[in-house]
Amino acid sequence: MEIPEPATEQFETYRPLLLGLAYRLLGTMGDAADVVQDAHLRWTGTEPVQTRAPRAFLVTVVARLALERLTSAKALREAYTGPWLPDPVATAALGPLDTAGLRNTVAYATLHLMERLSPAERAVFVLHEALEFSYGEIARLLDSTETNCRRMHLRTGRRLAAGRDRFALSEDDHAKLLARFLEAAQNRDAARLADLLTEDVVAWNDGGGKVRAALWPIEGGQQVIAFAADLVARYSFGTPRRVDVNGRPALAITVDGVDQFVTIDVCDGRIDAIYVILNPDKLGHITI
Repeated sequence: MEIPEPATEQFETYRPLLLGLAYRLLGTMGDAADVVQDAHLRWTGTEPVQTRAPRAFLVTVVARLALERLTSAKALREAYTGPWLPDPVATAALGPLDTAGLRNTVAYATLHLMERLSPAERAVFVLHEALEFSYGEIARLLDSTETNCRRMHLRTGRRLAAGRDRFALSEDDHAKLLARFLEAAQNRDAARLADLLTEDVVAWNDGGGKVRAALWPIEGGQQVIAFAADLVARYSFGTPRRVDVNGRPALAITVDGVDQFVTIDVCDGRIDAIYVILNPDKLGHITI
C-alpha cells in the first residue's frame, strides 16, 4: 500500500532528532538507524498514526524500541573481543546539538560511561538531559513512577559526573591538548607525556577481534606511557588529521596501514582517558 506523503514528510522532520536519541541510547549508529526505520514503519503503516503530539509519540516509540534492543545487546557486548567502545560519529551527522544537554549526552566519554548504567537508568538520563522530558513523562514511558525516575536521574548524574570537568576546555584547547599528546607519544617524550596525563589515566583500545589491539584497558600514567612508547617503536605512524566527532575535536591517523580514531577525556586540564577505535566496522560514520 502506498504510504501517504504527508505522513512521510512529517516523520522526516523528526528523523535527525530520533536518530540522535537512538544513538545516545544504543551507542551504535547502525542499531540506531534500524530503530528509527522501525519507528518510521509504525508511523506510516497501513493506517498512519494521527496525533496532536507527534514529537512525544515518536520519541516514546524510538525510546522503547531502543531499550528492547539495548537489553539484548548487552550480552553481545560482554562477549566482545577486548573492550567494547561506542561508534564514533561525525558531529554533523548527530542531529540537533543546540542545547547543553544535547551536546553533553552525545560526548564520547559520556557514551562510554553510560555503558555502566542499566537500560532504564540510561533512558532516564538521556530523556531528561537531552530532550528535557519531565520525570512524569519518563515514568509513563518506562511504566515506572515519577519518584523512581527522579532518583535514577540523581544517582546516574552523580555516577557520570564523578568529579570530572570534561567540558571545561574550549574546542581549540581540547584539540591542542590532543595534538600535544600524540606528538609527545610519537617522540617518545616520557616527561612531557607525564605532564599531559593524570596519574590514573586509562587507555581503551577497541579492535573488536578484527584488528590487533590491547585486549584490556591500560591503566595508570606510567603504564600508558610505556604502552605508547612500545607502539611507536614497533609501528610507523601517518600524519594525524583533525576530525569533529561527537561534538568534540578528535584525530584520525593511520598506523602501519590501519586506520584508527583517537579521542580523549579531560580532567583538570589533563588527559584522564584515551579512546582508540581500530575496528573497521566502527569507522564508517567518520571521515578517516
